[in-house]
Amino acid sequence: MSSLTVVPARSQTTILDPADQPGAPSPPRFANGPLVIAGLALFLSLATAAECQSITHVPSLVYGLVLWAWWGVLASALWQAGPDSSLLRLSRWNILLHLLIACAAASVHLILLGSLSLVIPEWRVHAALLKVLTGPITINRFGMEILIYGFILGILGSIQSHIRSQRDALGAALLQRQLAAAQLKALQMQLEPHFLFNTLNAITTLVELGRQQQAAQMLHHLNVILKRTLERSGPEKIPLAQELEIVENYLAIEQVRFADRLRIEFMVDPAALHGLVPCFLLQPLVENAIRHGIAHCEGEGIVQASARRDGNRLRISVRDSGPGRAAPAPGTGIGLKNTRERLAYFYPHEHTLNAGPSRSGGFEVAIDVPYEYAG
Repeated sequence: MSSLTVVPARSQTTILDPADQPGAPSPPRFANGPLVIAGLALFLSLATAAECQSITHVPSLVYGLVLWAWWGVLASALWQAGPDSSLLRLSRWNILLHLLIACAAASVHLILLGSLSLVIPEWRVHAALLKVLTGPITINRFGMEILIYGFILGILGSIQSHIRSQRDALGAALLQRQLAAAQLKALQMQLEPHFLFNTLNAITTLVELGRQQQAAQMLHHLNVILKRTLERSGPEKIPLAQELEIVENYLAIEQVRFADRLRIEFMVDPAALHGLVPCFLLQPLVENAIRHGIAHCEGEGIVQASARRDGNRLRISVRDSGPGRAAPAPGTGIGLKNTRERLAYFYPHEHTLNAGPSRSGGFEVAIDVPYEYAG
């Protein structure tokens, strides 16, 4: 008969909550770029008006607005090209194109500034119209306009490049996560049919031997396991207590097969019962212990499973009293390999799995993973 022994908790330390774990990275958000540009242009306009005379002085305010609103509109237009546009990327043709745009923009802007002399009485200049409009177009002013355009182009290009690289990195991370999730699902689909196949074979054998009542007991326990499996939406972590329920039903199936030849001992720290573990973590390990350990014992065989919380770690082990062999011949077993791959998915660089002959005899698998509170 199997026995369940619950040992007192050894330590009471801070419980980790999965909600405290950092989430997936999110891309930078610059959807309000034009609004930021407008705000900056307004600030520079007011600063220019205050430097000229006062922000309440209408001519100074108009001059500031024309001076900087022009660049704000131009910067917003460049921004709207977006990170996917080749307009803000560095290339020989783009440099030539932007040089032409800069010259045209500088000329129009300076003409607009010159036209203020026509509409603001305080600044009215008595001269020919063409001379009034082109008066601000000097080498120094024109050069300064080109530099401002280049500065705006460089800043926007850098920001858009950053957005593009962050978006590409996020896309690659999401793709990697999807691939890993698909791989995990494939592992789970591999594991559960493997268990089901072995159990159905055992039930078939019992029926052929005329042991219908024992076969019915097996089917009952198999029904409980499959019901728990179907209740899950996908490969996920579950509380250790639920995982132990699956294992107990599996062991009840094996008890029917081995009768008095199989003895089970569980030593479980109560604090460990609320820890999250990947579903179907223990079942393949216990199955390996029985198939490749206990099945080769001439007399009674013992499978010992333990779980305890050690600070921020959860330590689990499964040991059998068999001959101490790892099990199947190469290519015939999936349990241990599958467990390694699923642990690598759930706990990358944060877990250990050691499997080998135990010092006290038999074969032992020891797992060490981060403790996560199930709530």
